[in-house]
Amino acid sequence: METNIRKKRKAFVMEQDCVACGCCMKVCPLGAIKVHKGIMAKVNMEQCVGCGKCVKECPASIIELKEV
Repeated sequence: METNIRKKRKAFVMEQDCVACGCCMKVCPLGAIKVHKGIMAKVNMEQCVGCGKCVKECPASIIELKEV
């Protein structure tokens, strides 16, 4: 019997490319993303549910969902 176990996905920000525009932070339904010191966005992995809204919203396309 084979079970399909779906891995959890989380948002990851390529921090070196982030310009801290805050677009991802505004669309996150759980408030899991904060702009850290006005430099880059950081994702709180405990809060992130992997919905992907931030990925779609990022104008620089530097956020991706990864399985964890």
